[in-house]
Amino acid sequence: MIDPETQAGWVADAEAEAEEEEMPLSLRLSIADALTLGNATCGFMAVYFTTTGILIPHITGSTETGMARNSAATAVILMLAAAIFDLFDGIVARKLRSSPMGAELDNLSDLISFGLAPAYFVLVYGMVTPGAQQKVSAVAAIVVLLAVVLRLARFSCVTMKDGMFQGMPSPFGALTVVSIVLLELPFIPTLLAIIGVAWLMVSRVEYPKPRGILAVAMLSWIVGAMGLLAAWAFDAPGGALLLQTGCALQVVLGAVIPLFATARRVNTFRDNRRESREARAAQAQ
Repeated sequence: MIDPETQAGWVADAEAEAEEEEMPLSLRLSIADALTLGNATCGFMAVYFTTTGILIPHITGSTETGMARNSAATAVILMLAAAIFDLFDGIVARKLRSSPMGAELDNLSDLISFGLAPAYFVLVYGMVTPGAQQKVSAVAAIVVLLAVVLRLARFSCVTMKDGMFQGMPSPFGALTVVSIVLLELPFIPTLLAIIGVAWLMVSRVEYPKPRGILAVAMLSWIVGAMGLLAAWAFDAPGGALLLQTGCALQVVLGAVIPLFATARRVNTFRDNRRESREARAAQAQ
């Protein structure tokens, strides 16, 4: 039976208990968080395909030697897919809401997809490629991983002006690293180029954030790169040449952006000095 005198109290107690049973706000995942978790999943699967399709066949003495084409292409396509998830989770978070865990989830997912996955790709490259030195490749892989760790940690602590990153963004750095590997250059140039990319990720060079037209251009570039990898994986006519061209463009782009950024900073510094001199001259008159 319901006591009329205490019914209100019972309702209040029931509502209080229901509120306590609800999941805390900090643990509720948003749509943006789901995309971020997709990013992490792609990074993990890239490591999986690099291991099962490239490393294990090499260790077990499979008839296929070197980089297994299909597995290598699949691993890189997954890293590209992770970059798409990373692009869209930021857009969705700005348009809709983002949970309090969003920033932490994003950093952890980026560490997997753009730190661990490309570093592991470099490590396996050093193990299966003729003429490569395994220990030196391991050092290069560690350098890539630590560069991403430092970059993500700095990103959480340093406030940059709106629309700019400090240092090469980790997705762009990861794609540049795997492009260098896929170019199949001699070992020493490959190693130096990978270390150069790692340095750019922890440098103070400014990179624009992918928003608006730039985001559309980045998405188009990623989709195009997926097509090149698929053509290469299925041994399409001209697929290898197209892949080499795409990888070369990625590396050139990674090298050119810092030059433009440095030139812009130098021009800004010169303009500020000129304006300062003109202001002092005007005050002197």
